[in-house]
Amino acid sequence: MFAEERRAEIAKLVSSARRVNGADLARRYDVTMETVRRDLAALEEAGKLRRVHGGAVTVEQSTSLESSIASRQGMNTPEKRRIAAKAYEYLRDSDVGSIVLDAGSTIEILADYIGSENFSLKTGSDRIIITHALHIAVKLAEAEGVTLELVGGQLRKMTWAAIGARAAEYFATVRPDIAFLGANGIDAEFGVSTPGMNEAIVKTAICKSARRVVLLCDSAKFGQESLVRFADFENIDTMITDRAPDGALAQALEAAHVEVLIA
Repeated sequence: MFAEERRAEIAKLVSSARRVNGADLARRYDVTMETVRRDLAALEEAGKLRRVHGGAVTVEQSTSLESSIASRQGMNTPEKRRIAAKAYEYLRDSDVGSIVLDAGSTIEILADYIGSENFSLKTGSDRIIITHALHIAVKLAEAEGVTLELVGGQLRKMTWAAIGARAAEYFATVRPDIAFLGANGIDAEFGVSTPGMNEAIVKTAICKSARRVVLLCDSAKFGQESLVRFADFENIDTMITDRAPDGALAQALEAAHVEVLIA
């Protein structure tokens, strides 16, 4: 196969798979890693992909860029709805009394489920829901069976969430039963990440505060690295996703004893 043909195939593969591994490409095309590196460099120069450690990703993927909450609401909706429904089942019949809801489109769907019926405990008492996300607070402000605690701070317009030290300091003063968090990337080596540094501070504080941490993460984020790691797998108790992870990611989750639930 000529170099031009191989590079055209690699470009198509990256476009469909969103991420490729250099060693896998070398085996696939029976070439050396040096040849793969030249191919990826040429394709990056042509604007077809972006090189990362170990391989390449699509051009639009960036560790420091993030889509708005409005645009993310339209991405992977069937998968996110299944994940949110599974999370709601996880909560509905439990005796969990205090819950943190992070910002994010999947958690916003979870908030819709919570607000759709009486969410009180079997004893009749309200459940306390704590959130720093304005759009989620609006959905639950009048929800039956819910006492809402809104965390303040500087509002990040991209995610409609309070960020920074003020919000993080609040979470250092509470010990909620469970927290549901979203992420922009989950990688076997890098852990769980998000693009915003000030948002990562709050997510880290939530992880430290909650007795149990549940990550809601669709499979499109597997193998992705955003700019700031906010949690290692040891900080996560359960992950609810739409597809079982495999390879190095599955091994890393198992080693950290993370419970994986498939929606």
